[in-house]
Amino acid sequence: MAKGKFPNLGGQNMMQMQKQMKKIQKQMEDMQADLDKQEIEASAGGGMVKAVVNGKQELLKIKIDPDVVDPEDVDMLEDLVLAAVKSAMEKAQSQAEGAMSKITGGFNF
Repeated sequence: MAKGKFPNLGGQNMMQMQKQMKKIQKQMEDMQADLDKQEIEASAGGGMVKAVVNGKQELLKIKIDPDVVDPEDVDMLEDLVLAAVKSAMEKAQSQAEGAMSKITGGFNF
């Protein structure tokens, strides 16, 4: 290709693009720090079992209402705990994706 055919690929635009990428990187780092501090709660069994995760999708707490503890039906309690944790993880993932989408304008990096 002859030199000068693509003037928008020159140094000035490249510098602007690098500045924009650094800005996006900083926003992503800030967003991740904010998400890491958040506590996302979800429940199962009408609120009888609650799970709390952070933005990194790390399980922080499990709360179990004593009324749901039945030694004869441990399977139900296990299912409720699993459902609450799964729901909390999905909420955390959704929040992270929403925050990322705001920064990237819908582009996947």
